[in-house]
This record gives sequence, structure tokens and C-alpha cells, in this order.
Amino acid sequence: MVRQPLTPEQIEAGRRLGTLLRRARAERDLAEVAHAAGISPETLRKIETGRLPSPGFGTIVRLGEALNLPVQELAATWRGNHLPLEAVS
Repeated sequence: MVRQPLTPEQIEAGRRLGTLLRRARAERDLAEVAHAAGISPETLRKIETGRLPSPGFGTIVRLGEALNLPVQELAATWRGNHLPLEAVS
């Protein structure tokens, strides 16, 4: 099965998601958060920088749990109608 290329909108959504995750991680060590989410530090790095703009649902759920971010906030960020991070905390 051939995977279709991502649209510019999907790539931008991945960048927004990465930015939110990076902000939520704040001063926490990248490897610590990755381990808590059950993914590799390199995978988290790619998600945060937008190089992996379409991570799997399970990965996003585990990152949300590790960073105390509700799935609804992650989804809203993906769609482009997110709340400020302070409103979630």
C-alpha cells in the first residue's frame, strides 16, 4: 500500500501539534517524556519539530498522558482552533 503525500494543511497541523508538545514539555527532559510515553527520544524530537507531522493516534494519546494534556486539546491544536496552553493547565 502506497501512502499518499501529506497535504500542506496536514504538515502545518503537525507543526502546531509539535509546538504544543514542546511547550507542554517545557523544562522536562526529552528522553524522560519519550520514555514515559513509550516512544523513542528521536520520535519525540521528530514530532516536536514537525518532521513527523502525522504520528499515530496511540502515540498522541500516550504523549498527552505523559504531559498531562487532554486529547481534546491535542485534537483542537491539530484542527487549528486550540485553546491557550494556560487554559488547559
